[in-house]
Amino acid sequence: MSIEYLGLSEINGPLIALEGIRNAAADEIVELLVEGQRKIGRIIEIYEDKAVIQVFQGTENMSLHNTRTKLTGHPLEVSLSEDILGRIFNGTGKPIDGLGPIAAAIKRDVNGEPLNPCAREYPRNYIKTGISAIDSLTTLIRGQKLPIFSGNGLPHDKLAAQIVRQASLAENSSEEFAIVFAAMGVKHDVADFFRRTFEDSGASSHVVMYLNLANDPVVERLITPKVALTAAEYLAFDKGMHILVILTDMTSFAEALREVSSSKGEIPSRKGYPGYLYSELATIYERAGIIRSSKGSVTQIPILTMPNDDITHPIPDLTGYITEGQIVLDRSLHQKAVYPPISILPSLSRLMKDGIGKGYTREDHQDLANQLFSSYARVGEARNLASVIGEDELSPLDKQYLKFGTAFEQEFVAQGLFEDRSILDSLNKGWSLLSLLPKEALDRVDTKILEHYYPSETKAAPPDHERN
Repeated sequence: MSIEYLGLSEINGPLIALEGIRNAAADEIVELLVEGQRKIGRIIEIYEDKAVIQVFQGTENMSLHNTRTKLTGHPLEVSLSEDILGRIFNGTGKPIDGLGPIAAAIKRDVNGEPLNPCAREYPRNYIKTGISAIDSLTTLIRGQKLPIFSGNGLPHDKLAAQIVRQASLAENSSEEFAIVFAAMGVKHDVADFFRRTFEDSGASSHVVMYLNLANDPVVERLITPKVALTAAEYLAFDKGMHILVILTDMTSFAEALREVSSSKGEIPSRKGYPGYLYSELATIYERAGIIRSSKGSVTQIPILTMPNDDITHPIPDLTGYITEGQIVLDRSLHQKAVYPPISILPSLSRLMKDGIGKGYTREDHQDLANQLFSSYARVGEARNLASVIGEDELSPLDKQYLKFGTAFEQEFVAQGLFEDRSILDSLNKGWSLLSLLPKEALDRVDTKILEHYYPSETKAAPPDHERN
């Protein structure tokens, strides 16, 4: 028998308080009836017989006297089946594409279930994005969490859309692949951009979209990534698919968390964020991985905008502690009209070495990446020296590095918005650029690999079909 409570004790922003409540549980969903309008809330705190409830649709038009509250006895659940592929949902998992409700094969708690660390499989093999700077130098590995650190005004939305269009498993793979895309706090024009891009490219058939718009309730943003990851876990671990999850923008999630925390009267920590920001981010990021009992995997690319381009801000700082590397977008490259403006030197993928090389990409991949990093770092030194003494006073080798640096940014890092490069195209392009430098300067490459792949007048760059 369910009990219905009449009236509220307090209303504060997106939160309400209800006293005299019995047999309630944390994270339990409640139904609220206000003047014929039905709203959903979640219990976030309980003090003896008093419960604090987050209202997803906001507390507008609610009053202390005539609001009816009913406990459902279960946490927030989302309906799941393979039919979610190609569909668009709001932040709580309700369809918004006009195609009707999902015929649910199963319902799952959006908070997920604890994953035994001993059941995890070490991430192997790579996911191709078609972007040279990522595939060659910060390779995305299945089961990895690799965030993109961006800034306001940088083209992270275009980059996210391009990754969705071009992402795939290794060549000749017969395994199933799909993408779960979740956007939090995005404007209507940005949401329409994502929709149109996916539909026009034909990618929408293997994409599940969850959209929380800027005018949607703030509380809904706290649920959106959990709903998206619940769908990803279902497709990966129940259906054996390899799922790439793109979450944009995690800064909106953190801002929503700060707003709700302030409404609760909690003591703030760094920059006003609650002290449990780290654990909340970890709860989301750690839902990536591979488990031994399933053929599938969940890989994450969270995207976050750094306030004032500050990489020491709490959001990117804490994200860096949890994830396995980062891809950093650079404003100076963006001002040079380089797209995507990926800053090579601070970007890294800590799991890259375990999913590339012979049997995965090509035997020269790791040595080539090491040499490109080293040579581009030397470009920075040459540019700094040229700014002091002038380019004409540089040594012949430093002038070659300047030439290499310009070509590297314009031909390797930069590529078209619809240019999809294979991993072999990217590797061959890297060797072509290294040929601008003398052979003896390439000290990060094994001698045998250098002899085989270094272009010369009599030997062209290795053909695309060559694999080892």
